[in-house]
Amino acid sequence: MIDRVGPADFETLEEIHAASFAVPWSADEQAALNEGPGVATFVARRISATASRRPIGFITVRQAADEAEVLTMAVHPRQRRSGIGRLLLNAAMRHLYAERVREVFLEVDPHNTAAVALYRRTGFEVVGERPDYYGGNGGARQKALTMRLEFKQPAFERLRSGASAPCR
Repeated sequence: MIDRVGPADFETLEEIHAASFAVPWSADEQAALNEGPGVATFVARRISATASRRPIGFITVRQAADEAEVLTMAVHPRQRRSGIGRLLLNAAMRHLYAERVREVFLEVDPHNTAAVALYRRTGFEVVGERPDYYGGNGGARQKALTMRLEFKQPAFERLRSGASAPCR
């Protein structure tokens, strides 16, 4: 199940982010970010009588006018490679499409081949690089790829209905 983040979720989002990035965002940082204009966070939860309702993944996007940015996306390490990232990305893109966003940007580590492949399958294209973008262990900095997705009709008619669709 994908839904909007709630106040009780931020501690778990901090744990997921810390397991995913060298420089994690704290629960307080994420909560404060979500109070900002145009920011939306979607969380994935398992649905069953025995499963916890704790988030297992999340995506945060920010919209300004007709542009948006994926600020971060992370899935718990034990839940990766199960389609959760795709579900989160599609939910966020449907939201942004409904808000009449024309293009979405993101930065991604070029060594994160699973993420790069997911973004490409969704219709994102590499439009540049940002040197020294990611902070790493020991102070080393790494570049990021800048990717862009343009929302165009009619490819998103399928996405509006919940199906996966290329966005070019």
